[in-house]
Amino acid sequence: MPEAVQGITEVKPVSFEDTSIAFSSQSNSKLRKTYWLFSLMNHGWLVNLGTFFIKIALRLHLPIKFLIKNTIFEQFCGGESIRDCEPTIQHLHNAHVGTILDYSVEGEDTEKSFDDTTLEILRTIERASESADIPFSVFKVTGIASTELLEAVQLGDSLNKEQKVQFENVMKRVDSLCRRAYERNVRIFIDAEESWIQDTIDSLAYEMMDRYNHERPVVYNTYQMYRWESLDHLRRDTAEAQAKGYFLGVKLVRGAYLEKERLRSHEEEYQDPIQATKEDTDRDYNAAINFCLEHRDVISICLGTHNEESCQYCISQMKELGIKPDDPHIYFAQLLGMSDNISYNLANAGYNVAKYVPYGPVDAVMPYLFRRAEENKSIAGQSSREFNLVSDELKRRKNCRL
Repeated sequence: MPEAVQGITEVKPVSFEDTSIAFSSQSNSKLRKTYWLFSLMNHGWLVNLGTFFIKIALRLHLPIKFLIKNTIFEQFCGGESIRDCEPTIQHLHNAHVGTILDYSVEGEDTEKSFDDTTLEILRTIERASESADIPFSVFKVTGIASTELLEAVQLGDSLNKEQKVQFENVMKRVDSLCRRAYERNVRIFIDAEESWIQDTIDSLAYEMMDRYNHERPVVYNTYQMYRWESLDHLRRDTAEAQAKGYFLGVKLVRGAYLEKERLRSHEEEYQDPIQATKEDTDRDYNAAINFCLEHRDVISICLGTHNEESCQYCISQMKELGIKPDDPHIYFAQLLGMSDNISYNLANAGYNVAKYVPYGPVDAVMPYLFRRAEENKSIAGQSSREFNLVSDELKRRKNCRL
């Protein structure tokens, strides 16, 4: 485990305002295209209108894939296949940023589609094992299992014979992915999902950790800190990992299903699982950073966040505890096409950084792309922040006559 570092004052300061580093890998033409895209996404009504018409066009099989592929798909996805992602992997590598290949297809809920998705995720693990450029693999349990089945298991419903077979298949798929990651020395994230299936996902994750994390952190579970119980769960899970002698892999995120969670809790009249305020979420997120760093003898973490304050907070705590920027048990991660000012400036300062690189056929990843557009619109100031940073860099280049 990491030891304290002497001469910690020599660690580079990190400024997320340095656009010359943030966009150093983008040509003028690419940057102008990014500027155009975020300028459109900066208008919420336009995002809603565009999403509406794209959905209709796809439903009517109108020829708009070329337009999608060369705009929003190009910004937020690596390609339609792992091979298509290779230039992006190399591009990120040149800036000392890793890649997390994220197969983002949301297909039919059939056993065949679940098996096909499992095979594709196995391919991402194999690709990750070939190069240090890909520090993690990732999967969503709903990509390999029925949401209804996961919910039935969480509710403790009596499963019929067919459902029992299906859930046995789910456990086999999860194990095949985690076992392959262990065998290939690849770390693997299990993404968080809605609260009504999260307990089932958690149970699968901790079973896999107890199976494969005794020698090193392989399997990581995801903690959504916008849930008021997540910090207590992190403490509880750490105690269990210590008692059973395995490493706890932790990915910290804020959360992605706020509106859906609140609506469902209101409609079904149960306690809202979401924090009362954003300030409460920020408080628990930073408290979780503290807890993980203080227990780094057992916890390895990845901060999956676009929040600049939390990244700076983690940096300051690492300095205070004498932890080197490149400590292998601490990573930062952002989505491709977003928050390059965080990713590239952290990497330039020597911190471990990776980008989620979604991929898959254009049609199949559209739900993911719609969420990215909605996320940029709904996160306070996110599109404006991205737009202003790109605008600043274009002005800087013009002034430098680049």
